[in-house]
Amino acid sequence: MPSRRSGTPAFVLLLLVISLSFCTSSSELDSRWAAKKLEMRDKVREMFYHAYENYMTYAFPHDELKPLTKSYTDSLSELGNLKLEHLPTDYSGSALTLIESLSSLAFLFHSLVIMGNNTEFERAVGWLSKNLSFDVDARVNLFECNIRVLGGLVSAHILASDSKNRLIQGSYDNELLGLAEDLGRRFLPAFDTPTGLPYAWVNLKYGVMEGETTETSTSGCGSLILEMGALSRLTGDPRYEFAALRALRKLWSMRSSLNLFGTTLDVMTGEWIEHSSGIGAGVDSFYEYLVKAHILFGKDDYWRMFQSAYLAVQKYFRHGSWYHEADMRSGRATYWQLTSLQAFWPGLQAKVSDCNIINQVLVGDVRAANSSHREFFSVWEKYGVLPERYLLDYQTVHPTEKYYPLRPELAESTFYLYHATKDPFYIEVGEAIVNSLNFYTKVEGGFASIRDVTTMQREDHQHSFFLAETCKYLYLLFDDSFLAGRNYVFTTEGHPLPVLSDWHDRLPEAYIPSNWTYVKSRMPTERASAMSLQVCPATSLNLGEGQQPIESVCHVVDARGDHRCLRDEECGVDATSCRSRSCSIAGYCGLWLLV
Repeated sequence: MPSRRSGTPAFVLLLLVISLSFCTSSSELDSRWAAKKLEMRDKVREMFYHAYENYMTYAFPHDELKPLTKSYTDSLSELGNLKLEHLPTDYSGSALTLIESLSSLAFLFHSLVIMGNNTEFERAVGWLSKNLSFDVDARVNLFECNIRVLGGLVSAHILASDSKNRLIQGSYDNELLGLAEDLGRRFLPAFDTPTGLPYAWVNLKYGVMEGETTETSTSGCGSLILEMGALSRLTGDPRYEFAALRALRKLWSMRSSLNLFGTTLDVMTGEWIEHSSGIGAGVDSFYEYLVKAHILFGKDDYWRMFQSAYLAVQKYFRHGSWYHEADMRSGRATYWQLTSLQAFWPGLQAKVSDCNIINQVLVGDVRAANSSHREFFSVWEKYGVLPERYLLDYQTVHPTEKYYPLRPELAESTFYLYHATKDPFYIEVGEAIVNSLNFYTKVEGGFASIRDVTTMQREDHQHSFFLAETCKYLYLLFDDSFLAGRNYVFTTEGHPLPVLSDWHDRLPEAYIPSNWTYVKSRMPTERASAMSLQVCPATSLNLGEGQQPIESVCHVVDARGDHRCLRDEECGVDATSCRSRSCSIAGYCGLWLLV
């Protein structure tokens, strides 16, 4: 018979036991996830080292590694070939992979720096400082050379000159910045057009050559502001930022009445060539750089442009969890296809959520981001990697674009979504990506691209962005300790640029150093979306008890909880399509104009 001396009922004791058991289980679960992250971090570091060591052994100082034949390639059509001093006169490599690897070396091996060891980062900086030259007769693609070479040099200079990083044990006299400035000067002739839109190709020695093509892409002239803006801030020479900003503003003036853009255009006439576009190839980084430029430089113009462009994407490109392509003039769907480059979009959307992300915090459509990310990952699981193009209407891979060149976009979005949500699902996704890469693409001589995802036939190419981005984002997913107490914007090539108040034209009304969230001191009386207010939809707008939850950054709830109305002004904005709701004859808010 139970004792009556205790005043604690038996069922309460039972609840306490269950509670204690739950806490223990939760603690054990956290410990298991922590151990899993450490295990995966080490695997990614081994991946990077395997790829990097094989490049240094078989391809350096040429551009990129051919891992199957353990040889090299210098025939990069995107970049042309740069010049290295103190080498045979017939050599024309650029050590592209080494430049692209600099920030990854700093991130992945910073623990060695803390122990005071001479680093591979320092050796790479020293080698490039002595040997790299841009005084060469080479036709290079402005966009690719900007994001890969200029971005790599500017980012590495900032990391090298920051004494807190302790990446340089010896002396560093801004050699990388000198190289970056020399390269930036050689870019400027490309902007000498009636429109200010730059040529896609420029000769580093002679400028724009006679008969050069006047066709370029939206990304090609709208994704230069981060690298060239940073170069201006570092050197005090405004020409680089001015040229990139002038091109961006001209491009913005060419948007359609729907706030949509095409894919290709003529830099001399400012006329569109291809009117169909989406969020993939030829356009992707344009959207990315609008929001990141706002974070990096503090200009409200960038945010206003991004807000308009983002809402247009949600209105005209989004179909459920997918994003198709559409005609910029009418908004009508043109191509129902997924491209691997689109996989960056969930990461762009995830940069806010609950305002606890480690880096920049701005957009916040986590529900939409999670939905799209899961669709991308389902295609990855279907094939083992992500095909370059996937036909949504036929649910199959594109017949001529079956390849996977070790792209980083899915890993990038996984990194951002994990830090926005802390959902261990994304750790599992990262583990699946790592395992697939090791199983399908790892070879003795490095990591090989996949020529055909249906057969897993390999291709003899290890792209430099595998080291610059793919390995970096996977590593940061499992270990973000290098970013602790720091704020970085990552360029489209994964090169980190610090968020500095000195670079801001005007600081926001409220600045939180831990996460760079922009907050308004007062909520306006009129109803507005989280994006319009630049606040976090998960917290700042859900104020009243029983209030309809805010489901996305464009979502504006109806004035009444029962959705009754007398006029259109009492209706909000749909959370999914970002389209304005209207009041029906019966007096209910809805998307009636679409019926």
